Amino acid sequence: MPRARKYDGVVYPRTGTSIWWIRYRDRNGVPRRESSLTADWQEANKRLRERLQSRDDNLLEIRRKGETLTYGQWADFFLETYSKPPMRAAKTHEANGRCIMHLKTALGMSKLGDITADSIESYLRDRLRQRVRVKVKIGYRQLGPIKSTTVHQEFRVLRRMLNVAVRKKLLLANPCSGVEFPVVVKGLFRPHYVTWSEQQRIESHASECLRNAVRIITETGLRVYKELTPMRKDQVDIQNAVVWIPDSKTPNGVAEVPLSACHPSLQQPDGDHRRGAVRVSERSE
Repeated sequence: MPRARKYDGVVYPRTGTSIWWIRYRDRNGVPRRESSLTADWQEANKRLRERLQSRDDNLLEIRRKGETLTYGQWADFFLETYSKPPMRAAKTHEANGRCIMHLKTALGMSKLGDITADSIESYLRDRLRQRVRVKVKIGYRQLGPIKSTTVHQEFRVLRRMLNVAVRKKLLLANPCSGVEFPVVVKGLFRPHYVTWSEQQRIESHASECLRNAVRIITETGLRVYKELTPMRKDQVDIQNAVVWIPDSKTPNGVAEVPLSACHPSLQQPDGDHRRGAVRVSERSE
């Protein structure tokens, strides 16, 4: 009968170094020895407890893979798996590619587990100091400084990528949760309310078909490429004043959208054609 083990894991020193090492056994009973990467005995014990907890949750190999995975490798996997259509819209994938191109320049060779809130804040400050570069015939020309909204978009893409890594158990926590954006982004995602006079001015400069599209968007808030363009005639119910959206960017967008009484197809000859402020960006995200 085998002898019972007294300890589940130990922290021990090694000659010639001040870094503590940890020893434990995986789920198959194979002994594992690795560096705790710290000279603090308390931190080394904390790392040992994390390893034992990951082993008990059957996540040890996934966590070890996350520690060796670089940000550049994870960015390529994210673009291929979680960014391309039909997972995301084509324009969203294009925006993600632009943001990740800049992120890989600074964080591409960093280990996924080594990315901290301080390193992210340092990247954001450096990006805000840079200037826009435009390619011309003889090289590149520098314009004004990069807008804070552009840098904030890169930060949102990075936060989304690391959230997926946390969900896949490659990271324990998202370091973006401890990041404070260096500047105040004014007007970001603030809805715009189009008044009736503004809508009339837009329609006066548009063709007849485009004028109808403008009225449909302002009355229903449909997305142009995902909801309005692929719409078919059988999805519009004039009698009940609703439009059925079978496919949308978000799950909540798949629904029946009511038409207001001031829609051109529902107006009576002697009806009141006055309208108040119309919110057009409510469904734009």
